[in-house]
This record gives sequence, structure tokens and C-alpha cells, in this order.
Amino acid sequence: MPAATQQYQVKWSAEQLALLRADIAQMGGLAEQQLSRAIEAIGRRDTGLAERLIEDDAQIDKLEIAVDARAVRLLSAGRPSAPDLRQVLSALKISSDLERVGDLAKNIAKRAMVLNQEEPLRTIQSLTRMGRLALNELKDALDAYSRNDTDQALAVWRRDEALDELYNSLLRELLTFMMNDPRVIGLGTHLMFVAKNLERIGDHATNVAETVYYLVNGDYLSDQRPKGDFSNLTTASGEVSEAK
Repeated sequence: MPAATQQYQVKWSAEQLALLRADIAQMGGLAEQQLSRAIEAIGRRDTGLAERLIEDDAQIDKLEIAVDARAVRLLSAGRPSAPDLRQVLSALKISSDLERVGDLAKNIAKRAMVLNQEEPLRTIQSLTRMGRLALNELKDALDAYSRNDTDQALAVWRRDEALDELYNSLLRELLTFMMNDPRVIGLGTHLMFVAKNLERIGDHATNVAETVYYLVNGDYLSDQRPKGDFSNLTTASGEVSEAK
């Protein structure tokens, strides 16, 4: 057998795959930290914390590059078994979701720096509650990945609808405030963007949960993802219209 063929058929080592999972664990920890800090910057009106969060976002970006590089080295090193290949493909997908979580947390921090200069609205409490739901989804999805736990992954997948419903409720509340008092339109718009970022983070956590299911079972979820986000159907009066 030619040497090149022998090299191609080398199996991936458990240590190499463990290092890849360790990169994802580190990246997930940073994403959780960034989201937690973003929520705190909003809830406590902490501009300094928001500034530090923005500065630290590059750490997640660097880790995504490291995951990509390690995955490429593995893919070029030998022919893997199907479960090992799913490990690498799943790591690539999850690192992409975590990088987006970091970006969304940074966006929230930027909005916080503006919001902290204005008088707070009582909807801030609803926003921080929504943030905690999103953070719990992300934590549980990453825990499911670390343990290859499809039951927990499915629980996260089903739970995202509650976050969507809270987002819809908050959106209606903000629209009502803005219609009743045009002076808060600017502030309300920033809050709406924060809420949308949190809803998107929930979607990325759900993506991670779906990837865990694929990693363990070698197949994708066949059911349609539960969704409660009808913001694109919300009318100017704050009512939700029926899809045509």
C-alpha cells in the first residue's frame, strides 16, 4: 500500500478529539460570561461593564479561528469513523453559533451604553428576565454537549418557545409605550433591539441543542422547531395579525 494511502487511513486519536471539545468548552464558557455581563450591564446600568465586554469580544473570535484550524488539521490527517466525523462537524457548527452569541452580547452592550444615559423604563425588568431565560438556554445546551445528553438537548429545543412568547409580550409593551408617549420612541427602539438580540441568542442555543442531537444520533430532528416569535406579524397597534 502506498505511503500516502497509509497516512490517509490513519485514525483520529481520542486526544485530538478531546482537545477539540475542550476548545468548544472554553468558547462556550466565554459566550456565557459575555451574555451574563451584557444582562448585568442592562439591569444595573453599568456602562463600565459594557465597555469591558466589548473589548473582550475578540477572545471568542480567536477561539473560533482556533477551532476551525484544529478541525482542518483533523480532516486532513486521516479517514475518520462516522461518529468521529460528526464530532468535528458538530464542533464547527457550535463554534459558529457561539461566535454569533458573542457578537449579539456585544451588540446588547453597545445599546446598554446608550440606554444608561436615559431614564430607565420599567420594561427593563422584563428585559433582564428575558436575558436570564436566554442565558439558561445557552448553559443547558452547552451542558448537553459536554455530556452528549440528548434528553437535555431536546428540553432546550422545546423551551425556546417560552423565550419567544416573552419577546412578543415585551414587544407589545414597548410599542404601547412608544405610541402613548412619542418622547420614548428612541429609547424604546433601543430596547426592542436588545430584546431581538436576546431572542436570537435563544435561537443559537437551540441550534446547539439540535447539533447535540445530530452528534449523538447521527440524524437531524425531524419535528418542526417550536416557535413563538410572531414579531414579523405585529401591526402598528401592537396586535399580532394572522399569517396570510
